[in-house]
Amino acid sequence: MAQPESLAELLNGRRAAVDASLPAIGFVAGWLAFAESIWAGSIAAVIVAIGLSVWRLRKGDKPRAVLIGLFVVCVAALIALVTGKAENFFLLQLLSNGASALAWIISIVIRWPLLGLVVGTVLGQRTRWRRDPALLKAYSRGSWVWVAQYVIRVAVFLPLYQAGQMAALGTARVVLSGPLVAGCLAVSWWVIRRTLPADHPGLRHPVVDAPVQKAAS
Repeated sequence: MAQPESLAELLNGRRAAVDASLPAIGFVAGWLAFAESIWAGSIAAVIVAIGLSVWRLRKGDKPRAVLIGLFVVCVAALIALVTGKAENFFLLQLLSNGASALAWIISIVIRWPLLGLVVGTVLGQRTRWRRDPALLKAYSRGSWVWVAQYVIRVAVFLPLYQAGQMAALGTARVVLSGPLVAGCLAVSWWVIRRTLPADHPGLRHPVVDAPVQKAAS
């Protein structure tokens, strides 16, 4: 299979991990530095998020994606401030990971694996990949790795959140962002390559004239 790009290169996994980690680090650092002040943590998180947004815009990222990231951090900080519980800064992430795991499982079951939709969109293929039985099968199997990623996050974050362990939540946010995302991208890419036939032309070239067969997930 002639395919030079990895999933990490196609999906910018490293950048997403950095953007997810730094505002959380800012929140925990501000919270600890100012006698467990939720206001200080929230201000620090928003400042970090604004700095990241400016940097992303200067690097040519799409304003919509940048503003969504900033909005999410602001909402997380607002939830913590309104509830008066610092750990609620991480509530959105906990809920989103649970919802993501469910969404990815459903997508596999109905044979519209989200990994295929994401990569197909990045490559400008729309849903052509789905007419290739080999790619459909590979994306379905690769998507299970992403389900595992979200399940791991929920399994780690939920007890820490319930116990209000802020330092541990911040540490887990870092470990379960960069390293876990990198591992997920690498393993799902390995699964895809192992699943595709040796003579398959690769992700950029769906074999759309192949007869449609049921693809096992």
